[in-house]
Amino acid sequence: MDLLNGVIVAVNDAFWFYLIIPLLAVLSVYFTVRSGVVQLRLAPEMVRSLRSRSEVASDGGKAISSFQAFAISAAARIGTGNIAGVATAIALGGPGAVLWMWIMGFLVGSTSFVESTLAQLYKVRDRSGFRGGPAYYMERGLGARWMGVLFAVVITVTFGFVFNAVQSNTISGAVRNSAQASGVDTTGWLAPVVGLGLVVLTAVVIFGGVRRIAQVAQTLVPFMALIYLGLGLIVVALNVERVPGVLAEIVTHAFGFREMAAAGIGAAIVQGVRRGMFSNEAGLGSAPNAGASASVSHPVKQGLAQTFGVYFDTLVVCSTTAFIILLADPSYGQSRGPSMTQEALQTHLGTWSLHLLTLIILLVAFTSVLGNYYYGESNIGFITDRPAVMTGYKWVFLVMTFLGAIGSVELVWNLADTTMGVMALVNLVAIAPLAAVVMRLISDYTEQLGQGRDPVFTRDRMPDVSGVECWPPEEEIEQDRQAART
Repeated sequence: MDLLNGVIVAVNDAFWFYLIIPLLAVLSVYFTVRSGVVQLRLAPEMVRSLRSRSEVASDGGKAISSFQAFAISAAARIGTGNIAGVATAIALGGPGAVLWMWIMGFLVGSTSFVESTLAQLYKVRDRSGFRGGPAYYMERGLGARWMGVLFAVVITVTFGFVFNAVQSNTISGAVRNSAQASGVDTTGWLAPVVGLGLVVLTAVVIFGGVRRIAQVAQTLVPFMALIYLGLGLIVVALNVERVPGVLAEIVTHAFGFREMAAAGIGAAIVQGVRRGMFSNEAGLGSAPNAGASASVSHPVKQGLAQTFGVYFDTLVVCSTTAFIILLADPSYGQSRGPSMTQEALQTHLGTWSLHLLTLIILLVAFTSVLGNYYYGESNIGFITDRPAVMTGYKWVFLVMTFLGAIGSVELVWNLADTTMGVMALVNLVAIAPLAAVVMRLISDYTEQLGQGRDPVFTRDRMPDVSGVECWPPEEEIEQDRQAART
């Protein structure tokens, strides 16, 4: 097992440092410049886009709204990456990893915008509304179904199996830490019990369809985020005089001005970007699957909503974890996952906060499990529409949920790094040539804004773009309006 872990770590480090990070950075800078810094220029539109109303789906129910799609992606984003992932980045990369998270969080906002806007443009209809994502824009935008199938397989393995195991593993570890702090002997029995309980709760939701997932996500995500941010604000308030020193540490270590354990500049960059990407998912191609399900009047609207998710995740939630840990004078050089955050919070606020954080981890990781499931479901639907295959996926997903709860945390995290890198590579290669279409969509959106209109996109505004199934032309929309009046 140790040998396997060592091989995976070595491959991951080279893969990320020499290929994924440079490619993500170059494309993010390119998208930022080419779009006129869209992630900053249209920032006021981000929150406004979340208020978009949804239409009626084919089955007679409400289609997924912009906010619900945002909540599904946020459910996957705001999870172990924010609590365990940030802790791992700091343990291995030192305080400097935090600055690289912030820098890349801003830059990759443009990448998130591009991929989510493309997912909206090339989405397709289903019974409950819409579905789409990278697999769909690879097939419809690039004419490369083989690439879409490859991506669909990789994201299903990454989120449906590996990341899902990461989430359940984090839940199990957090409950164990909390139980041991209370003097409970957890040997042999706790992990299987937690795993079975998680399987039951997950099954109740995922067998209820995407609407139930969206409803649970939009209820839990704001609740858990507010509680966690409240704890972070209390910690900062209690240590406000030390905040300038922590900020100085973050900056100096980011550029290798001082060395601390494993926290050289290379480690800081790799850990900051890798764990930041695990947390905010920009460039991975995962969030667009949720973004495509939204019913909005213009593709750019959901692109902006998903970019807002990156900022909220990286600049707010991840920063909260970073300050909780760094204000507790942590030790560096080894990954300790969620326990590092739990111990730091306990140092600040006492044992009661450790138990409260355990509850928060349960909520964030559980909603991440639901978001991960939906990503796999959407891509299984791209490959085949056979009900038996989808049912089989649900059961395998539940099995991986249980195995993750009882598995090795180190092996699970290392496998997550590997599959995440492969997934990001396929997606980044796909969105680079399609960026020109997104730039035209931005121009169309801003032109309508300049005219004082609520932007609406129709296929006839870009008739030369093929592969677009939704977004009926203006003439067809007007006919439907007249038919409704009569």
